[in-house]
Amino acid sequence: MRIISGKYKGRRLSPPKNLPVRPTTDMSKEALFNILNNHFTFAELSVLDLFAGTGNISFEFASRGSEPIVSVDADYGCVSFIKKTATEFDFNITALKSDVFSFLARTKGNYDIVFADPPYGMEQKEFEKVVTLIFENELLAEDGMLIVEHSKHTHLEQLPNFSFQKNYGGSVFSFFEWENDEEHEED
Repeated sequence: MRIISGKYKGRRLSPPKNLPVRPTTDMSKEALFNILNNHFTFAELSVLDLFAGTGNISFEFASRGSEPIVSVDADYGCVSFIKKTATEFDFNITALKSDVFSFLARTKGNYDIVFADPPYGMEQKEFEKVVTLIFENELLAEDGMLIVEHSKHTHLEQLPNFSFQKNYGGSVFSFFEWENDEEHEED
């Protein structure tokens, strides 16, 4: 696993081998960040990384100057690795050990980017629940973007706020944006 751009471009990271993860491949990650680069300036983007695993995506955003970053994962080993690496690189990443659904139900915040990489084997309705909770709880900034990584067997294009998707091998990135700004503005 390596950081592909930014301050720490080319740095290799070696997470423990026993973590229950399937990291986003370098090829997919590079394609994703090329898309995001056309929509955002990374410096000072606030990022929420759900099902963060090794922190691969969080570290990529941090290397490009995004902050603050919140990384959420239910596995203690994953959270420990993210905290250790964030300290080592002086990244502004807060790693939280939590069930993502519990976190989404109780958290308050507004993020420019929300990235979710649930286990590919998770049920379709659980993928849909992630998207629904993010929009219902208004966790995404007005001009923000939600990206959900999933397998080609999961279909999210029927959900509200779906914008587009990109396929990379066996991985798919589904992108979501607010459709109608009036829907989530305060009265």
